[in-house]
Amino acid sequence: MDRAVRAAEQALIEFEIAVETFRVEVENFSRLHHQKLGPMYARLDELDAQIAEARAARTGDPEDQRKARELRAAVLPMPGVDELFHDWMESDGLSPEAASMLTDQPVRPPKRVRPSEEARKLYRELARKAHPDLAQEDGERARREEFITRVNAAYGRGDEAMLRELAEEWAAGPEPEEVRPSESEELYARLDWLAQRKELLSVVARELEESAIGSMLRMAPDDPDRLLEEIGEQLLADVALREAQLAELVQ
Repeated sequence: MDRAVRAAEQALIEFEIAVETFRVEVENFSRLHHQKLGPMYARLDELDAQIAEARAARTGDPEDQRKARELRAAVLPMPGVDELFHDWMESDGLSPEAASMLTDQPVRPPKRVRPSEEARKLYRELARKAHPDLAQEDGERARREEFITRVNAAYGRGDEAMLRELAEEWAAGPEPEEVRPSESEELYARLDWLAQRKELLSVVARELEESAIGSMLRMAPDDPDRLLEEIGEQLLADVALREAQLAELVQ
Protein backbone atom coordinates (compact mmCIF):
# COMPACT_ATOMS: atom_id res chain seq x y z
CA MET A 1 0.00 0.00 0.00
CA ASP A 2 2.84 2.39 0.84
CA ARG A 3 4.38 1.79 -2.60
CA ALA A 4 1.02 2.41 -4.23
CA VAL A 5 0.71 5.76 -2.45
CA ARG A 6 4.24 6.80 -3.45
CA ALA A 7 3.55 5.82 -7.07
CA ALA A 8 0.25 7.75 -7.07
CA GLU A 9 2.01 10.81 -5.63
CA GLN A 10 4.65 10.77 -8.35
CA ALA A 11 2.05 10.25 -11.07
CA LEU A 12 0.03 13.19 -9.76
CA ILE A 13 3.11 15.43 -9.64
CA GLU A 14 3.99 14.58 -13.25
CA PHE A 15 0.41 15.32 -14.27
CA GLU A 16 0.48 18.66 -12.44
CA ILE A 17 3.76 19.54 -14.16
CA ALA A 18 2.18 18.82 -17.55
CA VAL A 19 -0.92 20.88 -16.74
CA GLU A 20 1.11 23.82 -15.41
CA THR A 21 3.43 23.70 -18.43
CA PHE A 22 0.45 23.88 -20.79
CA ARG A 23 -1.20 26.63 -18.69
CA VAL A 24 1.94 28.77 -19.02
CA GLU A 25 1.94 28.27 -22.78
CA VAL A 26 -1.75 29.17 -23.02
CA GLU A 27 -1.26 32.36 -20.96
CA ASN A 28 1.90 33.36 -22.85
CA PHE A 29 0.32 32.66 -26.23
CA SER A 30 -2.76 34.67 -25.27
CA ARG A 31 -0.66 37.62 -24.06
CA LEU A 32 1.69 37.61 -27.06
CA HIS A 33 -1.24 37.12 -29.43
CA HIS A 34 -2.89 40.25 -27.99
CA GLN A 35 0.30 42.33 -27.87
CA LYS A 36 1.70 41.41 -31.27
CA LEU A 37 -1.44 40.85 -33.32
CA GLY A 38 -4.02 43.02 -31.54
CA PRO A 39 -3.12 46.15 -33.57
CA MET A 40 -3.50 44.18 -36.80
CA TYR A 41 -6.97 42.95 -35.80
CA ALA A 42 -7.90 46.53 -34.87
CA ARG A 43 -6.64 47.75 -38.25
CA LEU A 44 -8.69 45.09 -40.06
CA ASP A 45 -11.83 46.10 -38.13
CA GLU A 46 -11.24 49.76 -38.99
CA LEU A 47 -10.67 48.95 -42.67
CA ASP A 48 -13.83 46.81 -42.79
CA ALA A 49 -15.80 49.73 -41.35
CA GLN A 50 -14.26 52.21 -43.81
CA ILE A 51 -14.94 49.91 -46.77
CA ALA A 52 -18.57 49.47 -45.71
CA GLU A 53 -18.97 53.23 -45.22
CA ALA A 54 -17.45 53.97 -48.62
CA ARG A 55 -19.70 51.40 -50.28
CA ALA A 56 -22.78 52.79 -48.52
CA ALA A 57 -21.88 56.34 -49.55
CA ARG A 58 -21.51 55.20 -53.16
CA THR A 59 -24.70 53.12 -53.40
CA GLY A 60 -27.01 54.91 -50.94
CA ASP A 61 -28.58 51.50 -50.31
CA PRO A 62 -30.25 51.25 -46.86
CA GLU A 63 -28.89 47.73 -46.36
CA ASP A 64 -25.34 48.91 -47.11
CA GLN A 65 -25.84 51.77 -44.67
CA ARG A 66 -27.05 49.37 -41.98
CA LYS A 67 -24.00 47.13 -42.47
CA ALA A 68 -21.72 50.16 -42.29
CA ARG A 69 -23.26 51.24 -38.99
CA GLU A 70 -22.88 47.73 -37.55
CA LEU A 71 -19.22 47.47 -38.54
CA ARG A 72 -18.46 50.95 -37.22
CA ALA A 73 -20.10 50.06 -33.90
CA ALA A 74 -18.00 46.89 -33.72
CA VAL A 75 -14.69 48.75 -34.03
CA LEU A 76 -14.71 49.90 -30.40
CA PRO A 77 -17.42 47.92 -28.58
CA MET A 78 -18.26 48.80 -24.98
CA PRO A 79 -16.60 46.12 -22.81
CA GLY A 80 -18.72 44.14 -20.40
CA VAL A 81 -17.90 43.53 -16.76
CA ASP A 82 -16.38 40.12 -17.47
CA GLU A 83 -14.16 41.55 -20.19
CA LEU A 84 -12.99 44.31 -17.87
CA PHE A 85 -11.94 42.05 -15.02
CA HIS A 86 -11.40 38.47 -16.22
CA ASP A 87 -7.70 39.01 -17.06
CA TRP A 88 -6.75 40.53 -13.69
CA MET A 89 -5.90 37.23 -12.00
CA GLU A 90 -3.74 34.29 -13.00
CA SER A 91 -2.85 31.09 -11.17
CA ASP A 92 0.03 32.74 -9.30
CA GLY A 93 -1.68 36.05 -8.49
CA LEU A 94 -2.21 39.33 -10.33
CA SER A 95 -1.58 39.24 -14.06
CA PRO A 96 1.29 41.42 -15.34
CA GLU A 97 -1.24 43.79 -16.93
CA ALA A 98 -3.12 44.22 -13.63
CA ALA A 99 0.11 44.71 -11.70
CA SER A 100 1.19 47.31 -14.25
CA MET A 101 -2.01 49.27 -13.75
CA LEU A 102 -1.62 49.23 -9.96
CA THR A 103 2.11 50.05 -9.83
CA ASP A 104 2.43 52.26 -12.93
CA GLN A 105 5.26 50.02 -14.16
CA PRO A 106 5.52 48.83 -17.77
CA VAL A 107 4.42 45.28 -18.57
CA ARG A 108 7.27 42.88 -19.24
CA PRO A 109 5.87 40.47 -21.83
CA PRO A 110 7.11 36.88 -22.08
CA LYS A 111 9.88 36.51 -24.62
CA ARG A 112 8.16 33.63 -26.35
CA VAL A 113 5.20 31.29 -25.97
CA ARG A 114 7.21 28.29 -24.81
CA PRO A 115 10.00 28.87 -22.25
CA SER A 116 13.43 27.62 -23.26
CA GLU A 117 14.36 23.97 -22.89
CA GLU A 118 16.71 24.85 -20.02
CA ALA A 119 13.93 26.71 -18.19
CA ARG A 120 11.60 23.75 -18.70
CA LYS A 121 14.23 21.36 -17.36
CA LEU A 122 14.86 23.51 -14.26
CA TYR A 123 11.13 23.87 -13.66
CA ARG A 124 10.47 20.14 -13.84
CA GLU A 125 13.36 19.36 -11.48
CA LEU A 126 12.17 21.92 -8.93
CA ALA A 127 8.54 20.82 -9.18
CA ARG A 128 9.51 17.20 -8.57
CA LYS A 129 11.66 18.06 -5.57
CA ALA A 130 9.57 20.75 -3.87
CA HIS A 131 6.01 19.81 -4.76
CA PRO A 132 3.58 20.47 -1.87
CA ASP A 133 1.97 17.06 -2.32
CA LEU A 134 5.15 15.49 -0.95
CA ALA A 135 4.66 17.23 2.43
CA GLN A 136 3.33 15.25 5.36
CA GLU A 137 2.82 18.17 7.74
CA ASP A 138 1.01 21.50 7.43
CA GLY A 139 4.13 23.60 8.08
CA GLU A 140 6.13 21.82 5.43
CA ARG A 141 3.25 22.06 2.95
CA ALA A 142 2.98 25.82 3.50
CA ARG A 143 6.73 26.22 2.91
CA ARG A 144 6.55 24.22 -0.30
CA GLU A 145 3.44 26.04 -1.56
CA GLU A 146 5.13 29.43 -1.10
CA PHE A 147 8.26 28.19 -2.85
CA ILE A 148 6.40 26.59 -5.78
CA THR A 149 4.41 29.81 -6.29
CA ARG A 150 7.71 31.60 -6.93
CA VAL A 151 8.90 28.76 -9.16
CA ASN A 152 5.71 28.97 -11.26
CA ALA A 153 6.04 32.75 -11.60
CA ALA A 154 9.68 32.49 -12.74
CA TYR A 155 8.81 29.72 -15.20
CA GLY A 156 5.91 31.74 -16.61
CA ARG A 157 8.39 34.51 -17.43
CA GLY A 158 10.92 32.02 -18.80
CA ASP A 159 13.43 33.40 -16.25
CA GLU A 160 16.27 30.86 -16.25
CA ALA A 161 18.44 32.91 -13.89
CA MET A 162 15.69 33.06 -11.27
CA LEU A 163 14.99 29.35 -11.63
CA ARG A 164 18.68 28.62 -10.99
CA GLU A 165 18.60 30.85 -7.90
CA LEU A 166 15.52 29.02 -6.66
CA ALA A 167 17.23 25.68 -7.25
CA GLU A 168 20.15 26.84 -5.10
CA GLU A 169 17.75 28.13 -2.45
CA TRP A 170 15.95 24.80 -2.28
CA ALA A 171 19.20 22.85 -2.12
CA ALA A 172 20.37 25.01 0.80
CA GLY A 173 17.07 24.79 2.66
CA PRO A 174 15.99 22.29 5.32
CA GLU A 175 15.89 18.72 4.19
CA PRO A 176 12.37 17.34 4.12
CA GLU A 177 11.68 14.95 6.95
CA GLU A 178 11.92 11.29 6.25
CA VAL A 179 8.47 9.97 5.43
CA ARG A 180 7.36 7.78 8.29
CA PRO A 181 5.40 4.59 7.62
CA SER A 182 1.66 5.31 7.69
CA GLU A 183 -1.22 3.27 8.97
CA SER A 184 -3.30 1.56 6.32
CA GLU A 185 -6.27 3.86 7.01
CA GLU A 186 -4.05 6.89 6.39
CA LEU A 187 -2.76 5.36 3.19
CA TYR A 188 -6.26 4.72 1.92
CA ALA A 189 -7.22 8.30 2.77
CA ARG A 190 -4.10 9.53 0.98
CA LEU A 191 -4.95 7.56 -2.14
CA ASP A 192 -8.48 8.95 -2.09
CA TRP A 193 -7.16 12.52 -1.81
CA LEU A 194 -4.74 11.95 -4.69
CA ALA A 195 -7.54 10.59 -6.86
CA GLN A 196 -9.72 13.64 -6.13
CA ARG A 197 -6.83 15.98 -6.84
CA LYS A 198 -6.19 14.30 -10.18
CA GLU A 199 -9.87 14.63 -11.09
CA LEU A 200 -9.77 18.37 -10.39
CA LEU A 201 -6.63 18.73 -12.50
CA SER A 202 -8.29 16.79 -15.31
CA VAL A 203 -11.07 19.39 -15.36
CA VAL A 204 -8.50 22.22 -15.52
CA ALA A 205 -6.58 20.45 -18.30
CA ARG A 206 -9.77 19.88 -20.29
CA GLU A 207 -10.79 23.54 -19.98
CA LEU A 208 -7.35 24.65 -21.15
CA GLU A 209 -7.37 22.30 -24.11
CA GLU A 210 -10.89 23.29 -25.16
CA SER A 211 -10.27 27.05 -24.87
CA ALA A 212 -9.78 29.08 -28.05
CA ILE A 213 -6.07 29.59 -27.33
CA GLY A 214 -5.60 25.96 -26.30
CA SER A 215 -7.15 24.84 -29.58
CA MET A 216 -4.77 27.11 -31.49
CA LEU A 217 -1.79 25.70 -29.58
CA ARG A 218 -2.78 22.15 -30.50
CA MET A 219 -2.37 23.20 -34.13
CA ALA A 220 1.36 23.79 -33.54
CA PRO A 221 2.53 21.56 -30.67
CA ASP A 222 6.17 21.69 -31.77
CA ASP A 223 6.60 25.43 -32.42
CA PRO A 224 3.79 27.69 -31.13
CA ASP A 225 5.96 30.79 -31.64
CA ARG A 226 6.07 30.08 -35.36
CA LEU A 227 2.26 29.84 -35.37
CA LEU A 228 2.11 33.42 -34.07
CA GLU A 229 4.39 34.51 -36.91
CA GLU A 230 2.23 32.73 -39.49
CA ILE A 231 -0.94 34.35 -38.14
CA GLY A 232 0.81 37.73 -38.26
CA GLU A 233 1.86 37.18 -41.87
CA GLN A 234 -1.70 36.26 -42.84
CA LEU A 235 -3.08 39.33 -41.06
CA LEU A 236 -0.62 41.59 -42.90
CA ALA A 237 -1.81 40.10 -46.19
CA ASP A 238 -5.44 40.67 -45.15
CA VAL A 239 -4.66 44.29 -44.25
CA ALA A 240 -3.04 44.86 -47.65
CA LEU A 241 -6.07 43.35 -49.41
CA ARG A 242 -8.53 45.53 -47.45
CA GLU A 243 -6.45 48.66 -48.14
CA ALA A 244 -6.54 47.89 -51.85
CA GLN A 245 -10.32 47.41 -51.73
CA LEU A 246 -10.76 50.72 -49.89
CA ALA A 247 -8.55 52.54 -52.37
CA GLU A 248 -10.74 51.33 -55.26
CA LEU A 249 -13.92 52.50 -53.51
CA VAL A 250 -12.69 56.01 -52.69
CA GLN A 251 -11.17 56.78 -56.11
